[in-house]
Amino acid sequence: MFDLADSYVWDFWFADDGDRYHLFFLYASRALHDPEDRHYRASVGHAVSTDLVSWERVADALVRGGADDFDALATWTGSTVRRADGTWFLFYTGSRLAEDGRNVQRVGYATSSDLYTWHKNTANPVLEADGEVYERLANTEWHDEAFRDPWVFADPAGDGWHMYVTARATHGPLNGRGVVAHATSPDLETWELQAPVSAPTEQGFGQLEVTQVEQVDGRAVLLFSCMPAQATDAVRERHPRGAVWAVPADDVLGPFDIEAATPITDDDLYVGRLIQDRAGAWQLLAFRNVGPDGTFVGGITDPLPVGWDGDRLVVKQPATVSA
Repeated sequence: MFDLADSYVWDFWFADDGDRYHLFFLYASRALHDPEDRHYRASVGHAVSTDLVSWERVADALVRGGADDFDALATWTGSTVRRADGTWFLFYTGSRLAEDGRNVQRVGYATSSDLYTWHKNTANPVLEADGEVYERLANTEWHDEAFRDPWVFADPAGDGWHMYVTARATHGPLNGRGVVAHATSPDLETWELQAPVSAPTEQGFGQLEVTQVEQVDGRAVLLFSCMPAQATDAVRERHPRGAVWAVPADDVLGPFDIEAATPITDDDLYVGRLIQDRAGAWQLLAFRNVGPDGTFVGGITDPLPVGWDGDRLVVKQPATVSA
């Protein structure tokens, strides 16, 4: 388990250099008192492990930028990949406030030769919502301009790179507009926005947070997170406490039928991440969200083994959440 006594810890992602697992995580001081205030104080921390259980914290990866930067408010969730030339790319969300006080999210990246020292790209941001396919502040009643949590992965056929992004369509029910935005790149540096790989639906979600796609035991699956309050009535009626969701698919490139999503955890855990251990088994880690008293907990669980039960990806061993 990874926990910090003096800080809230929540969203996270991994990199694997073949020797160590690298954990990149959002954190903010518990001196804020109200855990909801953590989002606007987030930095990206870094820890390493050889077994996904015992973690050593090392120097932080990223902090927010200056007043004129796209990440002036906070640095949020992302993903980390390695290019063939050995360069590591850390894609992340840059957050800043618009004049009306709502949050605008865009995607940028930093690079590193060793996963420890990171340099932000001077041309950030590299991707943002377009207002035509993907909702912007000018055409939404949503509480922010959602375009965050970039998940980057190599094309299965070796043809460049793909990025999935938490975004919202410009049409559909307010709590069903959440879609998986898609972008492509030949080199990880320049990106072109594409059509989404999912569709808004009356039986969907307002936001598909922290997406990830993997081939688990030979079958493609999309993972995302959404709390019940941001889902449509139809979803809440079926799964009143669902929080981390899994969608089986024929291919990691989609399309993804969001109406087929089933919960892999209740709302005591959030932001599930899949990773293979050194034995090749798939594990799920998540952050501890709600404790028995209903308050935010924080900190990241130990690995939880997962597998398929028919068409459902399930946790084989439930986690215990404590305050």
